[in-house]
Amino acid sequence: MNTRLLILLSGSVLAIGACNKHDDNAAANADTNLAMDNGSTNMAGEVPGAPMTAQAFANAAAASDRFEIESSKLAAALASSSAVKSFAAKMISAHTASTAKLKSTASGMSPAITPDDTLSAEQQSTLDSLKAAKGAAFDTAYASAQVDAHQKTLDAVKGYAADGDSPALKTFASGLVPTVTAHLNMAKGLK
Repeated sequence: MNTRLLILLSGSVLAIGACNKHDDNAAANADTNLAMDNGSTNMAGEVPGAPMTAQAFANAAAASDRFEIESSKLAAALASSSAVKSFAAKMISAHTASTAKLKSTASGMSPAITPDDTLSAEQQSTLDSLKAAKGAAFDTAYASAQVDAHQKTLDAVKGYAADGDSPALKTFASGLVPTVTAHLNMAKGLK
């Protein structure tokens, strides 16, 4: 389950201003990207099976939101299907709200943490591929990316809700389960 959590959170949610990013968050993201590349550690740079830290979860959730927003903005501009465009508009709205709630939750923690929304290499590669697609091919690629990202996110939030180290973020993760499940089902309907 933690491997899926790593992949999910690394792959998917939103933008946080560059002025809010800290060097320690950049280091955590470097560990996250390394974990994606070699599979030997989880997002927090720990061995698989170890619970994800609050900072690693916050970073992964922020990156997931950012991926959803950026890919959905592409869909709003490039999709040929009205169903895809409608879904994209819902994702932009929902993931913008999710990011705001994540920031609020993280800033209220003691000590407060600042989520870092740097995309993983996998997320950036998917965005780059979407930018190159056109028409129906874009719609298909976007739908596939949404199913993959939402499945990974669902696995991650369920995992953190069960095994996370921060009560506030566990509550946040638990609250996301129904929404992410609904988004996953909607994304599957696009295919």
